[in-house]
Amino acid sequence: MFACGSGLPLPSDFLFGASTSAHPTEGGNTASDWWHLEHGDAAPVPEPSGDAADSYHRWPADLDLLAELGFTDYRFGIEWARIEPAPGHISRAAVAHYRRIVDGALDRGLRPMVTLHHFTLPRWFADRGGWRAPDAVDRFARYAAATAPIIGDDVRHVCTLSEPNLVAALPTAAAVPSPRPPLPDQAPTDPALTDPALADPALTEVLVRAHAAATAAVKEASPAVRTGWSVASRACQAVPGAEEAMAAYRHTREDVFLEAARGDDWIGVQAGTRTRIGRQGPLPVPEGAEVTLGGSEYYPAALGEALRHTASVVGDVPIIVTGNGIATNDDGRRITYTRRALEDLALALSDGLDIRGYLHGSALDGYEWGSYRPTSGLIAVDPHTFLRVPKPSARWLGRIARTGILPWPAGSTSERSAG
Repeated sequence: MFACGSGLPLPSDFLFGASTSAHPTEGGNTASDWWHLEHGDAAPVPEPSGDAADSYHRWPADLDLLAELGFTDYRFGIEWARIEPAPGHISRAAVAHYRRIVDGALDRGLRPMVTLHHFTLPRWFADRGGWRAPDAVDRFARYAAATAPIIGDDVRHVCTLSEPNLVAALPTAAAVPSPRPPLPDQAPTDPALTDPALADPALTEVLVRAHAAATAAVKEASPAVRTGWSVASRACQAVPGAEEAMAAYRHTREDVFLEAARGDDWIGVQAGTRTRIGRQGPLPVPEGAEVTLGGSEYYPAALGEALRHTASVVGDVPIIVTGNGIATNDDGRRITYTRRALEDLALALSDGLDIRGYLHGSALDGYEWGSYRPTSGLIAVDPHTFLRVPKPSARWLGRIARTGILPWPAGSTSERSAG
């Protein structure tokens, strides 16, 4: 495969699509810990999820749009709280619902990637101590086994846990049974959210074991499925003299989870911004820097840096970009950001990195873990009418998916071997 002219041709089996997570898009996830958190007397979130994008009912429209735009792959999540709303009770209706989404994707020419867990938990599980309960790993493995009819023999990729390093490191992990990601107006580089001292080694170990147990349960029913998990990656950059502090920070927050993936079928990379590390830990966003609606620094080079670091840790494990994007109301900036990310992806491929797919995050505007204000979707969703309207970025990215040619950075060598 060679870059020539202005693009890099992709392998025919390269995954190119978009991602969603269940709670921010489905709506009405009433049996989950997050729903309870949103509606508590002292709710720590600005607004509840409510109907979100109503994708639980409107998934056919979502899949129609993604297929029409030209995408070939769709990553979506299933809710443990819907599959097992009470301990030991498996909802046949919920299992059948998610299987219909798999069938619907396949019917439209979209290859589905199924995510088993993305932050939210059944309330009953959270009330028992969440991931800190003595039987947490066994409970998660039994849930994973119950998803067998959804996965079947035609889902190629399953993600066990999405961003477990955030689950293990957020300070709320010590305050409530299930941790939550940063609220939209809290910059991820805020030291209060990212201090490695807040990472819980015991919780990290539980999540690693849960991933292994879920992988075994899924493969017992579907031996051909390719399993992995997705790690939230930030391009870590040490200021002069802070190299050791950065290494310690990165190991606690990221590398231990990448190391746990060395025996997996693939590793997911979710990257959007950078973290600058000083001798005392993470530094705030540089003064005057452009920031997204989520408070993160606008830093499109994050993906390329995250891909190369991940490859240096996991060795020969294939990489899939499971989430890359920004929260912004300026869709032109989204296109500019994504173009740079894809150019860096092309360079990484040309340098021989084993990257098997790119899934933009998010496919839809929705509930951004505490607020509807940040918009990170390729497809705009009216929160009142639920009307879906593809943005220019969706059509631009869909054309890349249809042609199978990544943009090549201007000024780079015009021909370089890839793979």
